[in-house]
Amino acid sequence: MSFSILKQIGDAQKKKAVVDVRSGDTVRVTQKIKEGNKFRLQTFEGVVIRTDRKDSHTARIVVRKVTSGVGVEKSYLIHSPLVEKIVITKRSKVRRNNLTYLRERSGKSARLTGKDFDRNAVNDVTVPEEPAEEPQTDAPEVEVVETPEEPKAAKEEKAEEPKAEKPEEAKEA
Repeated sequence: MSFSILKQIGDAQKKKAVVDVRSGDTVRVTQKIKEGNKFRLQTFEGVVIRTDRKDSHTARIVVRKVTSGVGVEKSYLIHSPLVEKIVITKRSKVRRNNLTYLRERSGKSARLTGKDFDRNAVNDVTVPEEPAEEPQTDAPEVEVVETPEEPKAAKEEKAEEPKAEKPEEAKEA
């Protein structure tokens, strides 16, 4: 098998539009969970401590939160059909991709410095529409030809003549 065939198969598995998730983001991931023959939605909110292979169909994020004093980490495949949506609630300033040092920290030392961002623009995952191709007609193209301008002296004479007539009319009336 050639690499191009594998790439086509992988690209077919990708979702059309996903949120640009980065390390340090606080996200709310909604996931489908199957119980018996029913599906339910479960949300998990935490800090993204790792992002892997962003351009691939196997793109993955690791989300961590502390619940009842116990750290819980979950790994999500972004393009998985079981991941319903990912919403970024907070964005933090970080200087690395892998934030595993947060595992040993608790309390104030585990806090990340927040930064401002446009929440609505980041979480908007609408698929960009491709422009529709206009039907081509057999009509010939029309060229626009500009007329040559009059000399400046002629323009000035025309502009001065009406000014001279208006004051005379005002005196007569």
